[in-house]
Amino acid sequence: MPEFDAIYLIHGDDHGRIGERRANLRRMAEIETGEGGVELLEGDRANVDETVAAVCAMSLTLGRRFVIVDGVERWKADETEPLEKLLGSMPPDTTLAMFAREDGRQKACKALLDAVTKSKGKVVAELAVKPWDLPKWARERGAELGLKIDATAAKTLVAVVGERQQRLLRELEKLALSLEPGSSVDSETVIELCAGSAERKVWTLADSLIGGQTRKAVHSWLELEQQGERAGALVGVGGRRLRDAVAAAERLEAGEPPASIRGSLRMPPKAADQFLRDLQSTDSEALRDALVALAKLELTTRGGGLPMQESTAVARALAEMAD
Repeated sequence: MPEFDAIYLIHGDDHGRIGERRANLRRMAEIETGEGGVELLEGDRANVDETVAAVCAMSLTLGRRFVIVDGVERWKADETEPLEKLLGSMPPDTTLAMFAREDGRQKACKALLDAVTKSKGKVVAELAVKPWDLPKWARERGAELGLKIDATAAKTLVAVVGERQQRLLRELEKLALSLEPGSSVDSETVIELCAGSAERKVWTLADSLIGGQTRKAVHSWLELEQQGERAGALVGVGGRRLRDAVAAAERLEAGEPPASIRGSLRMPPKAADQFLRDLQSTDSEALRDALVALAKLELTTRGGGLPMQESTAVARALAEMAD
């Protein structure tokens, strides 16, 4: 059986992780004591008075009691005094878990943080990682799971999966389950195990446009359409690829050597070399025009612009990108 502390305060701006921790605690609490031993306070009930009353309430439930409060970021420092007094003398076999989903305006007040610390409770900060630190974060989480992820592979993972930490963590866990403990992970492995077939085809489509291979781009779209993909895949994944291309092309035109650009690209080394070779024969203005065509496609698929079938809108966008 897991051991539970008497007091928890989980706070921070990584709301996904905080929600996951709350769900995990609630699940473990219900296994430990049954649903009758868990009281959840949220919304208007997540206030100091209700929390004190719930902790102090008599219960006929055998075993440990759990009071889970979600929304303590709304508490003001001048409201928490009744709870601060209670934290120093918690009833036996009782766990109070408080969750604060912070943002720029609302944060767990210092008085509450200090009171939990003074009462030897557990304070955990779940903070969102800045986008530029995500590859480093992914390598560290991978190491905890027994994986040796190189720097380029970590960048590739972020490019493939996106910047949501929870999804990145799920993909890292999938890698850990698919590979032997202590395995080295390179970019090719990330693409093979983490990128869906549709996403790889969109990359191929975008790279074909960058390299001036219009026929190949159209063929890639037809394959995507046959397997049920919508224009959103082209707008999302393809747009990111084209924006990367515009940024890299502008750096090349400014005289920056390809070797210094390669390291900033979130893709495998061989793919980065081919990407840069294609860009050297492509006008950055043409790439910007392609992004404009993609923006028009997004507008059309969202009901703006001229009314037309989605397949027609994609064909028109591809034609404009190829001009």
